[in-house]
Amino acid sequence: MTVNDDSFTNWKNREEIAESMIPIIGKLHRERDVTVLLHSRSLVNKSVVSILKTHRFARQIAGGELSVTETLPFLQALTTLDLGPSQIDIGMLAATYKADDRGLSVEEFTAGAVAGATGTNKIERREPRDVVLYGFGRIGRLVARLLIEKAGSGNGLRLRAIVVRQGGDQDIVKRASLLRRDSIHGQFQGTITVDEANSTIIANGNEIKVIYANDPSEVDYTAYGIKDAILIDNTGKWRDREGLSKHLRPGVEKVVLTAPGKGDVPNIVHGVNHDMIKPDEQILSCASCTTNAIVPPLKAMADEYGVLRGHVETVHSFTNDQNLLDNYHAADRRGRSAPLNMVITETGAASAVAKALPDLKARITGSSIRVPVPNVSIAILNLRLARETTREEVLDHLRNVSLTSPLKRQIDFISAPDAVSSDFIGSRHASIIDAGATKVEGDDAILYLWYDNEFGYSCQVIRVVQHVSGVEYPTFPVPVV
Repeated sequence: MTVNDDSFTNWKNREEIAESMIPIIGKLHRERDVTVLLHSRSLVNKSVVSILKTHRFARQIAGGELSVTETLPFLQALTTLDLGPSQIDIGMLAATYKADDRGLSVEEFTAGAVAGATGTNKIERREPRDVVLYGFGRIGRLVARLLIEKAGSGNGLRLRAIVVRQGGDQDIVKRASLLRRDSIHGQFQGTITVDEANSTIIANGNEIKVIYANDPSEVDYTAYGIKDAILIDNTGKWRDREGLSKHLRPGVEKVVLTAPGKGDVPNIVHGVNHDMIKPDEQILSCASCTTNAIVPPLKAMADEYGVLRGHVETVHSFTNDQNLLDNYHAADRRGRSAPLNMVITETGAASAVAKALPDLKARITGSSIRVPVPNVSIAILNLRLARETTREEVLDHLRNVSLTSPLKRQIDFISAPDAVSSDFIGSRHASIIDAGATKVEGDDAILYLWYDNEFGYSCQVIRVVQHVSGVEYPTFPVPVV
């Protein structure tokens, strides 16, 4: 047998093992609300090849690929436990087991590591929490995809309705088609049917009522059987407390804005300040995609090195508020053709840092350039640190933060020397640190932060909604603080 034959046989063996993992992962998710992760990446609804590629990602941790033969025993051990709703990282289980010197079996170690999700410690399943989407544009449709994907056993978040203005003949059919196919993010993973007579879209069994209204005051959500709902406003039409309060109608308990909030509306970046949300807060904002991209790495740097001042330059993909061709626009430059020009514009992300990181006294300034790509942006974060350091130290710190810290769902890390913007379409992280582009000299550090300004941001929105709804389940093993 040749070396090539050995490699192929090894690949086929790993394929077989990954294939055996899929029904276990699916059953845990459907029946127990357990999401199986591998170094913070979900394995739910993933293909054989995707599972193997996710295992390969682990080479960033110890320089070697994590084998499915190493993680399968931990996955099998989970099936023997009385698990409650949780997220369990089998990659972290495998890594911490290697470092454990107590001589425990895989089954014994796993039982101890996830004890907080078993027996009397486990979270009891809650009634499904209703969610309403007000607006169904780019972010609204991606949030809808995520809500449908995360339906699990049906005891988490439940998308009940979307509210839009009537768009003409076959409105619901066209909106369903936009949910089904996306030029950037690909096809919807599942099936979608339309019940025009009842104004309902059925996606993977989720019945979603399409409500037509021109203003929040026109809707009584209880008439549709909706109660205590979290309403996600994707329109950006109202950004202050007075305007967003219009949504607090019968059937709606909380309002989440997918744009920067104004005035006293809390701007939340999940992973950084979501724990500061008051239980009785009814209105909050998820800030902007750029704020979500820069605040987690900024916190990671400030916690380790201190930050005296900073500037962020955002190179941002064009958005729907720009013109396709030159035409009138209320803004000075956004009227010029988005696919043909780089357009200097403003960003409120720098000023929003103060809301998310009130203890950071450093002055952060910012500016932005819109460029002719439809998705994925990059923020260049230039920092003056409180102490001198080296590039190697900074990269080691940020790599560890991305893998083992409480910010690992927000911060990703890539060392590929040939990565470009389209490689990050579909990233679920708020920010991806480009190791190769990072520059450090003394107390100056420049970080290049990629982010999918549509999908990555939508994932952050969902995390905030999960938190305020009480269905943000704990992760095991517990991340290192």
